[in-house]
Amino acid sequence: MGNRVGVVGAGYVGLTTAACLAHLGHHVTCADNDQSKVEECAGGEIPIAEPGLRGLVRDGLAEERLAFTTDLAALDQSDVVLLCLPTPTGPDGTADLSVVETVLGSLREVLPPGCVLVTKSTVPVGTAARLPRLLGRDDIPVVSNPEFLSEGTAVADFLEPDRVVIGSAPEHREAADRVAGLYAGLDAPVIRTSAKSAELAKYASNAFLAVKLSYVNTLAELCEHLGAEIGEVTMTMGLDERIGPDFLAAGPGWGGSCLPKDTSALLGIAEGAGVDLPLVRDAVAVNARQAAAMLRKIRIAATGTPDGSLSGARIGLLGLAFKAGTGDLRDSPALGIAAELAAQGAELTAHDPQVPDGPGWLTSTGNPYQVANRADAVVVLTEWPQFRELDWFRMAAAARRPVVVDTRNLLDDKILAGTGMRRIGVGAAKGEEAGRMFCSSPPSTRSTEPVTYCAVRYQSDGSYGGNGCLQADRLGTVSAYFRPDW
Repeated sequence: MGNRVGVVGAGYVGLTTAACLAHLGHHVTCADNDQSKVEECAGGEIPIAEPGLRGLVRDGLAEERLAFTTDLAALDQSDVVLLCLPTPTGPDGTADLSVVETVLGSLREVLPPGCVLVTKSTVPVGTAARLPRLLGRDDIPVVSNPEFLSEGTAVADFLEPDRVVIGSAPEHREAADRVAGLYAGLDAPVIRTSAKSAELAKYASNAFLAVKLSYVNTLAELCEHLGAEIGEVTMTMGLDERIGPDFLAAGPGWGGSCLPKDTSALLGIAEGAGVDLPLVRDAVAVNARQAAAMLRKIRIAATGTPDGSLSGARIGLLGLAFKAGTGDLRDSPALGIAAELAAQGAELTAHDPQVPDGPGWLTSTGNPYQVANRADAVVVLTEWPQFRELDWFRMAAAARRPVVVDTRNLLDDKILAGTGMRRIGVGAAKGEEAGRMFCSSPPSTRSTEPVTYCAVRYQSDGSYGGNGCLQADRLGTVSAYFRPDW
């Protein structure tokens, strides 16, 4: 028999956590103060785009293991209650716990004696020790169990985790054991730490990923000056198991609901402790300047010069979400670039398969080919794989200036060869006889599909000649080498 679990918050983390715990056999009640969201979820629909999540929600409802409510009192029989609440960046750069504090006040009279309170939200170091005082209950043990979910792969991240981290005070060892029991059906190592170590581990993990991405973007800039290819460099790096293939894709910068917030919060935590974190600070600075680098490429594409005016220029945008696999616009670098283009007078038409209605200052379309209509430039801002499958002959024919700024290095010259569409990528070599290896990113450890790296040569006149391809699995094992028929 599973545990009786309460989940507070039905956002990305809360909804995924509730549905997955129900899938593991627990009886879960998910509470949220958004009536429309609760009604939608209770009806088997979900308000977010997350692969596999709707099916789990429907299964949980059908098996009567999952319920949704706006009433926190419905959690009064819970063995464990997990807080999956927003902790946005406050005015001082640190995490704002006001929502958590408000919910604790409402839970004070609800939680049964001996119930374990779990923080899954990303919270400052020391929060677990503070919560009993904020809750006003000394009979409720608090355990830190940070989430490591990525939008677009959240279900897989939960059910096939790299690790489960559970932090507690020594006197709450039994409570930590009960939390570990929630994950008994998973094949993953359970890391037992102090509560402070668990809280810091979440910030440290996200900050490291941000540093890794910013490092790759600085390498991409260096490649453009030296005549090297960022795809070749990162593919070589990614096959080194000490480095790994993930988070090595150059692009317009990192964003979303976690990395910007958590790097800022970690810097605030460090400052409060009197410690300087120059690597993290520099990673944030690199990310802040990445949009300007992309805007320069777009201006060159649309006007022919880095100083040209974008006023009245027609720019087609492919993608608005901060990454593929989600419709989330929070801190999206794509949206930030689009906003700056609009501020400079560009006329924008955008298509994103998960964002049917973008901001009012641009024109949204459900037809990706409309973004190329009389466009002075087409810009790939989100790495949706379906953009590779577009008819680029048709895109080139519709555009006023047949040029695509590929900020995600999603496309390759094999796709565009002969279409008349010129491509401007990130970290691309310049000059005669520059080698080229194309892959949007090295193979992800979350992917089981083979990845083909296509190496070609291009001449200074823009002509292309095949050099060969190799195919490798997600671990980097080469399975085939062939010459493409270009």
